[in-house]
Amino acid sequence: MQHKTLELLLSEANKEIERLSFDDSMNIINNHHTVIIDVREESEVNNLGTIKNSIHIPRGLLEFTLTPNSPKNPVQINDDTYILVYCAGGYRSALAAKTLKDLGFKNIFNLGGYNEWVENGGEIQA
Repeated sequence: MQHKTLELLLSEANKEIERLSFDDSMNIINNHHTVIIDVREESEVNNLGTIKNSIHIPRGLLEFTLTPNSPKNPVQINDDTYILVYCAGGYRSALAAKTLKDLGFKNIFNLGGYNEWVENGGEIQA
């Protein structure tokens, strides 16, 4: 059995999941039902805050927390919902977005990194 390296996993994720620019992210947020998911660790969220109106689900808990079209999801997510995933630098979010796609979610995008968002003037909350 061949094992995959981190580089291969990231390459596969980046081929399947579009990484959005700040402007493209804002266009989606302003024109579609959107859920923004922060997949960073609790300590990162506590130290830096989150993107405004995002929900925090650590990457390691995605599969246990979200199911397509389930009323048990922490927020309403249906087939028309755009899901934007971010972390600190865009790597964990790429892998997390790929996982969500593999679980059956649609309209999944990699928002990239928190610092990139802040540097572009994106709104945050403590």
